[in-house]
Amino acid sequence: MQQNNEINNGVMLNAYPDSIGTKFSDTMAMLKMSEFKDAFSLLYVLPTFFNSDLDRGFSIIDYNINKDLVDTNDLNDLKTLDIKLKFDIVLNHLSVGSPQFKDLLQKGDKSIFKDFFINWNEFWEGYGVKNEDDIVIPEPQFLNKLFMRKSGLPILKVRFPDGSEQPYWNTFYQQITYNPIFETDLKNIQGLTDSSKTQIVKKINHAIEQSIDLCAIDFEDFTNLKTEIVQIVENKRSYLGQMDVNASSPLVWEFYEETLQKLSSYGCTILRLDAFAYLHKQVGESNFFNKPGTWEYLERIKNIAQKNNLMLLPEIHAEYGLHLHDEVANKGYYIYDFFLPGLTIHTIESKSSKALLSWANEIVTKGYKTVNMLGCHDGIPVLDLKGKEVNGVYNKGLLEDAEIEKIMNTIMERGGRVKNLYDPSGNKISYYQINATFFSALGEDEQKMLLARAIQMFMPGIPQVWYLDIFAGRNNYQAADNGGSAGHKEINRTTLSMQDVTQGLTTAIVKKQLEIIRLRNTTKAFLGKVEINDDLEDKIDIKWINNKSVIHLKADLESYKFTIEHIENGITTVFSY
Repeated sequence: MQQNNEINNGVMLNAYPDSIGTKFSDTMAMLKMSEFKDAFSLLYVLPTFFNSDLDRGFSIIDYNINKDLVDTNDLNDLKTLDIKLKFDIVLNHLSVGSPQFKDLLQKGDKSIFKDFFINWNEFWEGYGVKNEDDIVIPEPQFLNKLFMRKSGLPILKVRFPDGSEQPYWNTFYQQITYNPIFETDLKNIQGLTDSSKTQIVKKINHAIEQSIDLCAIDFEDFTNLKTEIVQIVENKRSYLGQMDVNASSPLVWEFYEETLQKLSSYGCTILRLDAFAYLHKQVGESNFFNKPGTWEYLERIKNIAQKNNLMLLPEIHAEYGLHLHDEVANKGYYIYDFFLPGLTIHTIESKSSKALLSWANEIVTKGYKTVNMLGCHDGIPVLDLKGKEVNGVYNKGLLEDAEIEKIMNTIMERGGRVKNLYDPSGNKISYYQINATFFSALGEDEQKMLLARAIQMFMPGIPQVWYLDIFAGRNNYQAADNGGSAGHKEINRTTLSMQDVTQGLTTAIVKKQLEIIRLRNTTKAFLGKVEINDDLEDKIDIKWINNKSVIHLKADLESYKFTIEHIENGITTVFSY
């Protein structure tokens, strides 16, 4: 699908529906401010726009509008502002709370959604042996090919009405909650007096509060009823989790058809395919971007997208040396430039533009269509910059391992938090990303932040701008500490009140960033060709030309000072920073 010029030139704001104020209408109010006029052409709204329950939106219950945060009037406001929407579809999984999984839990084998999700034991039947917990452990030649996003097997064991428990494939987050019981829950157990019920309830609820194993409870005179009592407690447990869908099921593809049509009706133009590389699963293959299955699924999604006038943006985090970005780009898809955040930090901190401009030249030479960013709702990618051995040959990364390590150490010293990857045994094998605001990653230096923004705006591709970075947001350690297992992500997700926005708009760092962003969003030169001068390692020299419209960035990496020269209709304007 061809992309129109507005999208090619436009800058994209990225936020949750409630990142500004308390509801999406507050983001609309901000975008209507004169200071934001002509700054953005696109808005990437994260999936708490929909009904969800975990991982800040990426555990989707359904794709209906979350009425607690969003009103249809907000969509009308976007049309008035001529701002196009980008959404996520989380292809690999749905929430435990989705209608499909709830139906499965309630009806078991009689559910029409029995095959909508992946029963782990059934998937691996004949390819492993059950352990003492009745979970199939795949044979080593299969298990060792699995790509783990958390320690331990990627499963959530759920309980059915008949008391049986089954493990279901769960690549990402999960949470099991044992809920308190009451005397009324024990009403059908024979031989219990009211006082004994009270005593048992007190013991059980204390064990739940203290995370004590239920089997370790001493039921004293009622030990003979222990199994029956524990069964009641187990039946009351609740789950949160992102349950992998079974894409070999026709019902899953019917769901995709319905969902893409619905997202298009909301005004979606660009659709990010979250976690799509985990969707295709096959015994004997990796569970991350195995081939040709992943390509076949992607082609099917593309056909559905074209019917709904949606441009697809597959999301892939992988080492540069694996060259998956090449493969996706060669199929005609837009790719996420997950390399730019780390390269920008490296460029500024090392005072060398060599690696950055080499990547910029590669984008131009190979004709990649990209969406880039500095900060985002996730962390700053570092794994993506690495090299990778493929079929016995080592493909170099965009940076050497020592340079990547230096970036990580710098961000960590400035307060960043780490996200890791694991092997099938639960051992950490690699850093995945480092969570920090981009401003804090740069040492909370305003001149560095301005230069980083200018670099992003002059790079080829659609620039995506995290709302918090505009306001030079700092690491939120309290949110990270209070955020539980995914708390590291909350360091970069501080909600800004409308007062914060108003106050921020009086500061130089915000005014100057918006000035640079507006230039990118409105200047015709960015629809033309780019010239990259890489003669001097301590300089950045990038020029965009479209007939008589010219815009030229010149930066000195020693001082971090830079100028932007803009020629339009014969009039030259120079911006100095």
